[in-house]
Amino acid sequence: MESQELISKEMADLHASRPGLSQPLLDFPPYRSSVLRHPTRDPRPADPEGAELVAPVFGHSDVDPLEADLTIQSGGEPIGERIVVSGRILDGAGRPVRGQLVEIWQANAAGRYVHQRDQHPAPLDPHFTGLGRCLTDDGGGYRFTTIKPGPYPWRNHRNAWRPAHIHFSLFGTDFTQRMITQMYFPGDPLVALDPILQSITGEDARARLVASYDHDLSEHEWVLGYRWDIVLTGSHATYVEPEDGDHD
Repeated sequence: MESQELISKEMADLHASRPGLSQPLLDFPPYRSSVLRHPTRDPRPADPEGAELVAPVFGHSDVDPLEADLTIQSGGEPIGERIVVSGRILDGAGRPVRGQLVEIWQANAAGRYVHQRDQHPAPLDPHFTGLGRCLTDDGGGYRFTTIKPGPYPWRNHRNAWRPAHIHFSLFGTDFTQRMITQMYFPGDPLVALDPILQSITGEDARARLVASYDHDLSEHEWVLGYRWDIVLTGSHATYVEPEDGDHD
């Protein structure tokens, strides 16, 4: 029977053979479904102007500031550890990206998504949808109040658990520039065992996906604060998932 030790050895061997890569290996054997999910054909050409004609249009009037607080959206207080996640969206030159639409989605404190395909035996929270969005301010800043998500099983191998994480979706100047990534939490022992994160063989690149605890963001008797900046381009860019990538 397959063990976590075998998966960990596979990941260590791949890191040793491909050190320093900031982008993940498309075919990463420890991440079993990557064999079926990564592109095997050349991309199809598309008319970007045609795509924009049928794409949604977002503006300040469409995004309510209350949507950035995931703890007040469903008629009661959700169960779990209340946290604030804040940071800046920057370009490769360190300049703020203003007016960026930032969306997040996540599991609840028990590690359960509000999704029909998520049927593992953990409770749903009637007061938590796990969905939020906001627009970046003039300094490129974003801020969400939410509940720290729990880990959950994902059937990649025996006793496989995904570390706690929050999915981020960002839009550029038009709808066709959407990018998706994931934020992890510091000190999580499951991070080193996660084949999705470990498919990025560069240690520095993996570290850029882990938020830092920020005591100045924490509020007395209310929330703990985490800071996570996203860099869109350049040598310190935050890894973003391909369009058909996994959203576990």
